Amino acid sequence: MAKQEIRVTVNGREHRSEVEPRLLLVHYLRDVLGLTGTHIGCDTSQCGACTIIMDGQSVKSCTVFAVQADGSQITTIEGLAKDGQLHPLQEGFWEEHGLQCGFCTPGMIMSAYDLLQRNPDPTEAEIREALEGNLCRCTGYQNIVKAIQYAASRVREHEPVAAS
Repeated sequence: MAKQEIRVTVNGREHRSEVEPRLLLVHYLRDVLGLTGTHIGCDTSQCGACTIIMDGQSVKSCTVFAVQADGSQITTIEGLAKDGQLHPLQEGFWEEHGLQCGFCTPGMIMSAYDLLQRNPDPTEAEIREALEGNLCRCTGYQNIVKAIQYAASRVREHEPVAAS
């Protein structure tokens, strides 16, 4: 099978690679770029552990071929922390005990990141709806919701929404 060249910007850094057309984006991120924070949980797009942000939208990277991401802007869990400081979502999962085994955590955080980009003050119901595509086998979700509420509060404190 002939390889295809792709160009993607991942966490602010441009990458050019030759990939097989059948290579999934999750495997490209993990195996080619070494960004192992994006997890492979089910191989069927049911669990959400592989969730990333691609061109401003949360995407399950196990459902996208790397060649489909050509020209895209991608953010993975590794791209959220800045200057050694955890993102408020990462901090919230720590402070509110939003993780146990941690396997689902990167996908949960990336789905929550997408939600907070669209809605900086979500209700509990909106948070739960935003996480419908992510499965956690350990926590029961209550502390995950609290972690996202914590992060939303922190984001609003540091980046107030302009009055209209």
